[in-house]
Parts: sequence; C-alpha cells; structure tokens
Amino acid sequence: MGYMNHAEPYNDDYLQDILSSVETIAMVGASPDKTKFSYGVLRVLHETGYEMIPVNPRDGLEEIRGLKVYPSLSEIDRPVHMVEVFRRSEDLVAIALEAAGIGAKVLWSQIGVYNERAARIAEDAGMKVVMDRCPKIELFRPFWKPKLHREI
Repeated sequence: MGYMNHAEPYNDDYLQDILSSVETIAMVGASPDKTKFSYGVLRVLHETGYEMIPVNPRDGLEEIRGLKVYPSLSEIDRPVHMVEVFRRSEDLVAIALEAAGIGAKVLWSQIGVYNERAARIAEDAGMKVVMDRCPKIELFRPFWKPKLHREI
C-alpha cells in the first residue's frame, strides 16, 4: 500500500466516508475550558450524534460536558473508531502508536497538527489518516451535509 501525501488536499469522498462511518471518537487533548477551540469541537461533534470520549491526563479532571474523561487512549474501556488530536505536532508519533495499539480505524489531527512519521505509523497499522483539518468544519461542508444522515 502506498502512503498518502497529507500535504495535499483530501478527496471529499475520503473525508465523507470517514465522518459517515465512525461513531466513537476519542479526543486527545480535550479541554474543560469553554473558551478553547477543542471544547467547541467536542460540543458540536457530540451534539451531532457522535459518541465522544475526552482524553486528558490532568489530575482531578473527571468529566467534560458530562462525559467521562480518560487519562489515556489505552485506558478507554470500549472500541474507538477515530482518535482526534488536539496536541502539538511533536506529540503525534506517540499518539499514533497508542491509537494503533487500541485498534482505532482513523487518526485525525486538528488544524496546525501535522507529523509525517505519525501518519506512516498509523497507515502501517491500517488506519486512515487525516492531518491539519477540523472535523467540525468538514462535517458542515454543504455539499455532503445531506448525505451524512445525521440530525443537525
């Protein structure tokens, strides 16, 4: 299998297929701070109907928006379809390894988060990879909104 070039724009069908097939999304770097972009993305994805699992190792942080927070991907007690990353690009390699270890199908990194080595690790593990994109933005692109079969 060849590797994708993640510096090029993604095919619309590729992104649509991911967003319409995943149900459970673990968000690494989820924040309880309502002013943070990650909080808004978590809220919108959750309200759109995805099962959201916040991941943040901060001591004493037990829930965000009523959702149980897990300290790491490996401690999540159910299957995860997609791992979405709100962390620095240099953290992505370790996250890719952990995502592969739990059998996630997709590694998606937020706008500004990009690491080729992490993409290779995920692709070698059979995962689909999206980098430097926001699922909230992609979800609301008008040309596929009717195709997702989700209440918005």
